[in-house]
Amino acid sequence: MRSVIIGTGSYIPSIVKTNKDFANHNFYAEDNTRIETDPHEVVEKFRMITGIEERRYTSANIQSSDMAAMAAKEALADAKSDGEDIDQIILAHNFGNVLKHTIQTDAMPALASRVKNKLGIKNPNCICYDILFGCPGWIQGMIQADAFFKAGLAKKCLVIGTEALSRVIDVYDRDSMIFSDGAGATVIAAQEGSDSQSGILASVAQSHCGEELDYLYMGKSFFPESDARIRYIKMKGRKVYEYAMKYVPQAMKACLDNAGVEIGQLKKVFLHQANEKMDEGIIKAMYKLYGATSVPDNIMPMSIHTLGNSSVATVPTLYDMVKHHKMAGHEIHTGDIVLFASVGAGMNINAIAYRV
Repeated sequence: MRSVIIGTGSYIPSIVKTNKDFANHNFYAEDNTRIETDPHEVVEKFRMITGIEERRYTSANIQSSDMAAMAAKEALADAKSDGEDIDQIILAHNFGNVLKHTIQTDAMPALASRVKNKLGIKNPNCICYDILFGCPGWIQGMIQADAFFKAGLAKKCLVIGTEALSRVIDVYDRDSMIFSDGAGATVIAAQEGSDSQSGILASVAQSHCGEELDYLYMGKSFFPESDARIRYIKMKGRKVYEYAMKYVPQAMKACLDNAGVEIGQLKKVFLHQANEKMDEGIIKAMYKLYGATSVPDNIMPMSIHTLGNSSVATVPTLYDMVKHHKMAGHEIHTGDIVLFASVGAGMNINAIAYRV
């Protein structure tokens, strides 16, 4: 039995926020002092490090669950399913629905339940639940679906990653420029067949919850006169970078090793779109673990330049774009071996080796 992706979909919000839109911001440091560097210089340095030139924000009337439902509808259509044959809807997010112009999280009922409602699925045996696993949430949802298939408890699942980070950012914090909104979805099914067929080959997941626990956290605005009761997403960027560089390449290699895949067989790496320099560093470090001195051309498609970091949505959205020929220079073909990998709050990391 193999767990096979039979449909993909994504929702990319229509509002484009360019770096120029941040060039007139007043930025503050963690100690609440104003950063005196010219904002244009701050923004340009940010672009050079992250690779982000623009990002997408959802409109005021669209919630995280709405984006999830739209991505899911595309995935179901791609899988030629009306949804009634879905056994589980697994939805990864971090903040639930956050109403525009508020900072209040609405996660009851579960976003997965709202998606089932929006899709009009009537089957009571289609169960719905959310998972919180930081940015690696969609991959963890895929790992979870694979486990249910192997246990004989499900045959087809809808796995979604959705987030509206634009509603939990502190506009006075330089890191606010990283985050964006979006949703990606996959329909994954248990299929019988020989070992040469498509599907998940192996997976790896780890959690480090010592001092790493607070590398991503909720904290007050850096603006000195802000309301201390209101919390925003915060990140210890250097710590996150060091953690990712140390652990993610090892997890990726372990995943390929568990799958019995040689590094030369790998065709694409779908890596969480967090930071261009960090992602490039992770790929180089992984190949170095195999004794390679260079990385193959076009091994890692990237959407961060125009879509930013939409957390759990980045990997499924990226895969959907490549699968449906929406990313120039990147193609996947039947039989290709690809790797999904991510890192995020927790701190959590995971990876899946997959044959297309």
